[in-house]
Amino acid sequence: MSTQPEIRSRKTEPALVYGPVPSRRLGLSLGINLLTPKTCTFNCVYCQCGRTTCLTAFRKSFFPVEKIITAVNSALMKSKVDYLTLSGSGEPTLNRDIGKLISILKKRFQIPVAVITNSSLISSPVVREALYQADLVIPTLACADEKTFRRVHRPHPKIRLKNIIRGLKTFRHRYHGSLWLEVMLVKDFNDHPEHLFRLRRIVHHIQPDRVHLNTVVRPPAEPSALPVPYDHLLQLQMLFGPQTDIIPSSLRKHQQQFRGNPKQAILAVVANRPVTGTDLAQALGLPAETVAQTLEHLTTEGAVRKFKFKGKTFFTIHRE
Repeated sequence: MSTQPEIRSRKTEPALVYGPVPSRRLGLSLGINLLTPKTCTFNCVYCQCGRTTCLTAFRKSFFPVEKIITAVNSALMKSKVDYLTLSGSGEPTLNRDIGKLISILKKRFQIPVAVITNSSLISSPVVREALYQADLVIPTLACADEKTFRRVHRPHPKIRLKNIIRGLKTFRHRYHGSLWLEVMLVKDFNDHPEHLFRLRRIVHHIQPDRVHLNTVVRPPAEPSALPVPYDHLLQLQMLFGPQTDIIPSSLRKHQQQFRGNPKQAILAVVANRPVTGTDLAQALGLPAETVAQTLEHLTTEGAVRKFKFKGKTFFTIHRE
């Protein structure tokens, strides 16, 4: 991979795990964060985590693996989950310990491991070898040409779409787990009919187990990143074929009793993505009143900020 030094910015200590949260695809998922905040190979216009502050293609270790395992073990003592999900507020394959971590997680906890990746480093044999161990890999492929790719994802200069496509095909050939390919659609960026026909052909050659059509449902990095209308998604579902799903914007409800510090739990979730009070109540199994009171205190303290998006009130971590 590239040895070019990454563009650095001020870092804050992230939570190593967050949740469990009700995922739109994975049921009750314990998120595992492998990176410092907003360290990524892309600077996507639609990203719910905001603009990338450390744009890099350089893989390195971020945290001691045993420290991550300890955090996971502590979280699992409080909740049962359907998946351990490697994602976070950046690109998880930038962590060069990801293969070792997947191996330890599977052996120690006997819970399926999922990896959500933007596919940017899938051209690397080392990255592919690490991901072969995962039970489920959810890569993104949203563009059929380099121009659209650079407009939507604003990638690190070393990354090329043709290498990503080649890497995904190679990965599919050897991978024995489940491969769910996400197509992230942004209105007037990559939803034009001619572009989507070309993208469908590429997806057909990759042969994922499922195709997930997604669009902007949370506050994006750029105001110009708007959702594709649902009726358009229905048409595209037919275009991409019977293995295609539209990812719903609503979250599953999981009834479980919360054990722990509500303030710390809420901060861990909002540090990774903007959420509504309803999201938090469902994710953490907390009463709505407790969530509202805690959010009010955190907002007053300046730890959390709130804002409106599409008529809903969202909360996110306050970063200086």
